[in-house]
Amino acid sequence: MQAKYCKESRVIRTSRVFPNGVNNHNTLFGGQLMSDVDQVASVSAARHSRKECVTASTDSVDFLHPVRPTDSVCFESYVTWTGTSSMEVFVKIIAEDLKSGECKIAATALLTFVALDQHKHPTLVPQVIPETEEERKLHETAPDRAKMRRERKQKSKELILFLKIPPPLPFF
Repeated sequence: MQAKYCKESRVIRTSRVFPNGVNNHNTLFGGQLMSDVDQVASVSAARHSRKECVTASTDSVDFLHPVRPTDSVCFESYVTWTGTSSMEVFVKIIAEDLKSGECKIAATALLTFVALDQHKHPTLVPQVIPETEEERKLHETAPDRAKMRRERKQKSKELILFLKIPPPLPFF
């Protein structure tokens, strides 16, 4: 399987912030941003693997600056690193004040996707070739993040042994 450049999975989507997408602070609703992050990241994963992909984890979403109704919001995503069937996808969210032109990185996110074969089983994905300084930094630091993901997943599996599923509430 031939390796692919990060740029081959790059997705860029820009949209406006409308009143129905803001919260009580008059900034972009975090849940809306997270939904948009998952959507663009899923396209990057599919472009890289050319397979059906599922979100395995949202590793982090860091909100750095508010996005306001006077801003556009640009989502840029690409695959930074791969395992056997998994892909780490980085998403950079840039807010642009449409009147002044000032741009800020409003948020960053890292997600993991798994490529599936026709039987819905994990399948091999190509390795990644980083080119830019940003891509190289994300690629070289990815194995540490992968290790933390494995440890976090193991802790989650241990925790669920103690969690109870409550019975359904009666319907009145």
